[in-house]
Amino acid sequence: MRLGTPLSPSATRVMLLGAGELGKEVVIALQRLGVEVVAVDRYADAPGHQVAHRAHVIDMSDGAALRALIETEKPQLVVPEIEAIATETLLEIEAAGLAEVIPTARAANLTMNREGIRRLAAETLGLPTSPYVFADSLAAMSAAADRLGYPVIVKPVMSSSGKGQSRVDDASQLAAAWDAAASGGRVDKGRVIVEGVIDFDYEITLLTVRALGASGTVETHFCEPIGHLQMKGDYVESWQPQAMSAAALARAQEIATAVTANLGGRGVFGVELFVKDDTVWFSEVSPRPHDTGMVTMATQRQNEFELHARAILGLPVDASLREPGASAVIYGGLEATGIAFDGVADAMRTPGVDLRLFGKPQAFVNRRMGVALAVAANPDEARLHARAAAAAVKPVKG
Repeated sequence: MRLGTPLSPSATRVMLLGAGELGKEVVIALQRLGVEVVAVDRYADAPGHQVAHRAHVIDMSDGAALRALIETEKPQLVVPEIEAIATETLLEIEAAGLAEVIPTARAANLTMNREGIRRLAAETLGLPTSPYVFADSLAAMSAAADRLGYPVIVKPVMSSSGKGQSRVDDASQLAAAWDAAASGGRVDKGRVIVEGVIDFDYEITLLTVRALGASGTVETHFCEPIGHLQMKGDYVESWQPQAMSAAALARAQEIATAVTANLGGRGVFGVELFVKDDTVWFSEVSPRPHDTGMVTMATQRQNEFELHARAILGLPVDASLREPGASAVIYGGLEATGIAFDGVADAMRTPGVDLRLFGKPQAFVNRRMGVALAVAANPDEARLHARAAAAAVKPVKG
């Protein structure tokens, strides 16, 4: 792809659908390559809005509004950065030749909810997954839990990160789990996946990059595996590399290759996997940079956002690790608009520590407002530094 000059007739124009903290970093990576970026989100002044050439606020699940905006802006590439999008409209856009959808419109459509991708992995590709049942009522969810056996994990079929997830240990917790899924879900709030619990040692994100090689064909690259800690289904820490056996890593790469090759296209895919000894199970995949991959802003020569930008533009990529590191989330801790942060200088005094403050216009107690990054001689030491830095940052009313 020839790269042009922003805001000129030669511009290479990319539209991001979703402009949160991950989208913001993709915007920055694209702009460093002279790309004109249009950022779209469902609320005003989203992080990516603040750095894009143009910003729009629409309901991206409204197909007519989405199509009208694409026809007006005329991007060459449309890059979904969240799941809650009218993906049927993206299929129509791609079929009509109005824009190329990254990685493909089919991939965006299949991965917009947990049902499409789970059925692809388990039923089409035959990959190992946790046992599961989909349910569209509390009664059906109860029957699914009885069939799978307690404990079970209940998730909305569509949600951002881990919102709306619950562990259910007995039938008395089912109603609360159903309500949590409904409140945490996006778009389809009346359908859940009920999963049996796997006995695993740890879980990883294997960032998988599909990019053009020198021959012009798509090649698959892997970042070093990323370990992560979740609380209530949401990531709070990540580190890279996660130690694992050679056999487990080879199996993880095999599973990631099978899923991403089927989805096709170019870009970064965040493949989530469970691991026990040498056994690996597929969990989920996002056809875009992953929140746990923010650690790569400290650890890799090209972070996941730079990898994504380069891959979608048809440029060479380098997924190599530079040094071990970790990340820790900075939460809002309060509900307020236009907050401020105390303790930033203290957080950054430790060698190897850096921060990213996302600039979200409104804080909630459990909303991610920033991330602390740290590099060190090994991941364990980096985790200690990242946690300490995150704890030093104090969100306060502005």
